[in-house]
Amino acid sequence: ECWYLPGQWPGKTGRHENRKFNYTGLFCRDSFPSLLCNPAPNHNDGSDSGLSDSEESVFSGLEDSGTDSSEDVEEEDRSSCCKGEGSKEETSEEQAQSHAPCLMTEMAGVSCRDEYAEDSSDEEDIRNTVGNVPLEWYEDFPHVGYDLDGRRIYKPLRTRDELDQFLDKMDDPDFWRTVKDRMTGHDLRLTDEQVALVHRLQRGQFGDVSFNPYEPAVDFFSGDIMIHPVTNRPADKRSFIPSLVEKEKVSRMVHAIKMGWIQPRRPRHPTPRFYDLWAQEDPNAVLGRHKMHVPAPKLALPGHAESYNPPPEYLPTEEERLAWAQQEPGERKLNFLPRKFPSLRAVPAYGRFIQERFERCLDLYLCPRQRKMRVNVDPEDLIPRLPRPRDLQPFPTCQALVYRGHSDLVRCLSVSPGGQWLVSGSDDGSLRLWEVATARCMKTVPVGGVVRSVAWNPNPNICLVAAAMDDAVLLLNPALGDRLLAGSTDQLLSSFTPPEEPALQPARWVEALEEEHPRGLRLRICHDKPVTQVTWHGRGDYLAVVLATPGHTQVLIHQLSRRRSQSPFRRSHGQVQRVAFHPTRPFLFVASQRSVRVYHLLRQELTKKLMPNCKWVSSLAVHPAGDNIICGSYDSKLVWFDLDLSTKPYKVLRHHRKALRAVAFHPRYPLFASGSDDGSIIVCHGMVYNDLLQNPLLVPVKVLKGHVLTRDLGVLDVAFHPTQPWVFSSGADGTVRLFT
Repeated sequence: ECWYLPGQWPGKTGRHENRKFNYTGLFCRDSFPSLLCNPAPNHNDGSDSGLSDSEESVFSGLEDSGTDSSEDVEEEDRSSCCKGEGSKEETSEEQAQSHAPCLMTEMAGVSCRDEYAEDSSDEEDIRNTVGNVPLEWYEDFPHVGYDLDGRRIYKPLRTRDELDQFLDKMDDPDFWRTVKDRMTGHDLRLTDEQVALVHRLQRGQFGDVSFNPYEPAVDFFSGDIMIHPVTNRPADKRSFIPSLVEKEKVSRMVHAIKMGWIQPRRPRHPTPRFYDLWAQEDPNAVLGRHKMHVPAPKLALPGHAESYNPPPEYLPTEEERLAWAQQEPGERKLNFLPRKFPSLRAVPAYGRFIQERFERCLDLYLCPRQRKMRVNVDPEDLIPRLPRPRDLQPFPTCQALVYRGHSDLVRCLSVSPGGQWLVSGSDDGSLRLWEVATARCMKTVPVGGVVRSVAWNPNPNICLVAAAMDDAVLLLNPALGDRLLAGSTDQLLSSFTPPEEPALQPARWVEALEEEHPRGLRLRICHDKPVTQVTWHGRGDYLAVVLATPGHTQVLIHQLSRRRSQSPFRRSHGQVQRVAFHPTRPFLFVASQRSVRVYHLLRQELTKKLMPNCKWVSSLAVHPAGDNIICGSYDSKLVWFDLDLSTKPYKVLRHHRKALRAVAFHPRYPLFASGSDDGSIIVCHGMVYNDLLQNPLLVPVKVLKGHVLTRDLGVLDVAFHPTQPWVFSSGADGTVRLFT
């Protein structure tokens, strides 16, 4: 077994592969038995785990290149070596087999000192014998590899921060050419030749300065006749015999020339060729790559009028010629008059050709063009994020009952405060009282005219129904349910004592006749004009009516307990369509065709004027809290107003396809509904929050269909159940339907 001296291992690679190794220092174990030593101490065990960073760096010898000396290595080798032949005999056989034989440190140290003591070569540090091992493996370790003896090569101690690096950068003029050696961790200063090499490589040049890439090429085969041929193979027999294949090709080409299929090449004329600059614009060209480049507009293709033989309908008459001549050039549909020629040879030159080409070039040059910046918006982002309808339950989803009995269209309906009874008015001249749970008609009251509006008194202590019929408002006691309640209502009406001096009123209060009492009729309020709507105040003592008459007497307010009537307005602001009382405050909402006015009844002044932006308001409903209202219109719009927000609509819903006839709020649940002539009822979730900074949430949840279109009319009125999430609807088909 033979070993080489340290630094002379011929098989090591990496940073010392260019060294000229000396193979003279070869020793054999048999010839030098006394120089063998014990194995070098192993630094991979726990004996060196207690070393500090400074001790490790000093031990590795990589902290400062100026302190490197072979004496330290020699002392270290001597301390780790055995002391003679006696130690070899004392070691057991197992230890000799488990440890690799070490180098002969004394002779190796002497030979190393003799060989490298005066080594003036400027090559890199010879102690880093890592080789081709990737240094990324040792990023998380304090060493960078192992030397030939198996000892760790520790990284240098780095205690310099960014401030020290900045000071070195300012003080050292050669800092720009200083790089860090990843193998040893030292800073290397590039020479001028190395910097020039880097610059040449960055410019894409060759690394060698003396290399000339443009040297004249030397051909392998020269044009001169040489003495010896490249190949001395005898010629083939076919080289002396005419080719039959070539004869066939030549004969075919001669035949094609005779037949005129092959034409000789014509000489090219050196005359310049003109072309349209904007005829073929490549989007990948320089102009196309320009950010704000706008391609020139293309000319329109010629039509039939520009033909030399146009159809007869394109030829103008004499009157059209005179009219064309009198028009301004910018107003003419065509800038020429179509003409007919017998042949294309008879067409003369176009006189305005040069002028039109020049105007075209001026248009392309002077016409300002602007690029429209399109915003790529995902349509899904424009849709508001609304909750799912299943999370907004309960709301009516299906038809439960149909109330049949009317023979004509049902214009209006109303529900009792307890939700047990339902009243409906029809064009057949009757009022019908229904039981809600069973759809049973409890009573039919003939009134002898078209019932346009009904309203059940909202006070649960009064059993009274107001119905608008022709020019009168009928007050009926249906006498359903509790008999004590019906008796107390009759006693309340009969306890009235008329004043001694009757005041002048816009309406007349008339007691019902005796024969009308069994039908439930108690009072009749007579007017001079037809009544279109009647509605109660929340407390049940006042009711407002709308008359179909122009002027300031369109709206009247009646007081039941004192049997008095008054006209609250002195002048008119348009045709009044609907009125409604505020649930808690003394406000009166008056909806005309184009606006909704809010009046304060105590102060007798106008508070707000709402602009729904609709052509014709048809219906009105007030939220139970009183801060929001909805309006339906004949132009298929439902408008939501937030009175605390603005006088303009908060939301405009266009869900119906035809005119809206009625809208309604639920008194308890956050629901509102609208009925239309398309035969559908749309139920929406309308949550109004107590926080004034949070806008109402409007979500359509269900479309209910069941009414049959009759005379192009669908749903005429809708009303909610006072306690349940149910909705009633009356239609032109003569039925009342309940959706639950």
